[in-house]
Amino acid sequence: MEIERWSGDEARAAIAAPDLDRRLGAAVGVAALIVELDDDPGDDLAVALTRLPIIAIGRGPHAAAGWDIATTDPTEICAGIDAAPRAAVLAAQVLRGHTTRTPDAGLLVESLAYATLQAGPEFHTWLATRGRRVRNDDQPRVKVHDDNGTAVITLDRPRLRNLLDARMRDELVECLRALHHDGERPIRLTGAGPAFCAGGDPGEFGTVTDPVRAHLIRSSANVAPWLLALADRTTAVVHGPCVGAGAELLACGGHVSAADDSRFRLPETRMGLLPGAGGTVSIPARIGRQRTLEWLLTDREIDAVTAHRWGLVDELV
Repeated sequence: MEIERWSGDEARAAIAAPDLDRRLGAAVGVAALIVELDDDPGDDLAVALTRLPIIAIGRGPHAAAGWDIATTDPTEICAGIDAAPRAAVLAAQVLRGHTTRTPDAGLLVESLAYATLQAGPEFHTWLATRGRRVRNDDQPRVKVHDDNGTAVITLDRPRLRNLLDARMRDELVECLRALHHDGERPIRLTGAGPAFCAGGDPGEFGTVTDPVRAHLIRSSANVAPWLLALADRTTAVVHGPCVGAGAELLACGGHVSAADDSRFRLPETRMGLLPGAGGTVSIPARIGRQRTLEWLLTDREIDAVTAHRWGLVDELV
């Protein structure tokens, strides 16, 4: 798919025409449009262009908040779009509505979009290139103990850097369900071993082949709504790799403390997907939708200091 580049004048002429949807959109082979704004914020352009199934990028120092991405250098962003244009466009569309949806509605839209991409060619291309391993670990995934009145939940799969699989998801849901009905106890979420959570378990990706069933499973067994409901009582204490689902879940906490060795990534669009563990709700609530989308498309690893500056974490320890 192509990435178009227009001047501000060209963009204004185009949005005044009745056939704009025939010129722009992933369905007609255009995944993104970069508009050269100079000192113009382009508010009117952003409103018109973000109605379309493209990524609308305002290039200029004063680009308005309505653009999907505002930047002065779109080079890395374009590389991310080229790597998986369908996933990139769906991520932009989902993130556009995060301020107007309730968290539950946001999680529903996220799951439907994730299921759509699971059936798409970009995800299946990634599946064909990933390594395979035998999953034979039957140990519990989560430990819970009391620390002077605080319920401490520890992701306990250290050998695999606390990769989130279906078993860990279900155990977390049961823990949080119980705590939801257990008064006002503070909750601390952490991870055993060298990582907080290195993402979803790749050994389970693609094992549910029916995307409708996969969506229905996420609708009935999802950690994010429980963490969001308990956010005012929950502190995530993180260290080491916090990747994909790990970054998405920690952002659901009301307070996030990060050790100085913490590293954060959102690699989902490079897999032909978008965040599917609540990240399109939790992360833009902390760092904004423009930064969230740019982070997704660049697949950049950020350190604890950068995460703190962005607002992804609240405290460095």
